[in-house]
Amino acid sequence: MASSKDLSQLAVRVTPNAKKSEFAGWTADEKGRPVLLVKLKAPPVDGKANTELIRFLADELGCAKGLITLLRGTSSRQKTLEMPAGVLERLPR
Repeated sequence: MASSKDLSQLAVRVTPNAKKSEFAGWTADEKGRPVLLVKLKAPPVDGKANTELIRFLADELGCAKGLITLLRGTSSRQKTLEMPAGVLERLPR
């Protein structure tokens, strides 16, 4: 997670087509940075998984969907999101 003013970036690895959307824990990328694992009930078609990811995170973290921005990874399982720094404190450990 890299911080910039009051916004922070979050690396996420998603698994689409799960039975339900849920947090699946943490892992690390090749450089040792934390990556949040998220299972999504939506299929990876027509942006449905991206929409579900933002909806799920907004609901779970108690923030507006408009405060979460998908920066990178629109067609990949590995995604980078930007959101208010204070919201990240609500993520599961």
